[in-house]
Amino acid sequence: MIVLIMGVAGTGKTTVGQALADSIGWDFRDADDFHPPSNIAKMAAGQPLQDSDRDPWLASIRVHITATLARGESGIVTCSALKKSYRKFVIEHSRGVKLVHLHGSPELIRQRIAARKGHFMKPEMLDSQLMTLESPTDALMLDIAEPVPVLVAKIREHFTL
Repeated sequence: MIVLIMGVAGTGKTTVGQALADSIGWDFRDADDFHPPSNIAKMAAGQPLQDSDRDPWLASIRVHITATLARGESGIVTCSALKKSYRKFVIEHSRGVKLVHLHGSPELIRQRIAARKGHFMKPEMLDSQLMTLESPTDALMLDIAEPVPVLVAKIREHFTL
């Protein structure tokens, strides 16, 4: 099984994903690690990514998920997965992927992004992500106002992990 944790920047995908992985002993992979250097440079310059920028990144995540499942392994993967088409591409033909959508108020998310040190994502880019977001109807929806241990417990309970 793969638990894919999605949401806009600043929702705590990495924090929740790593905490979940640690609590159940699964591998954790952050979507930021799949970005080519050109994407990171673009975002660091405050430029939102276009679909053409996202294509190789999403393909890398898809390869990782497919390979993990083919080996009979489980893991936690984070990915903004803002559009339905991105989610479909990443998990297409991959049974055993469970989706978690972390969401919260734009004010809280903006505060979190501003508080991060050394990350390429800038607070002013949040609006473009919120405009791009197509909320899923097939995901476990979790409000990031709750503490990380509570979010992890809800994921574990929902998917019986």
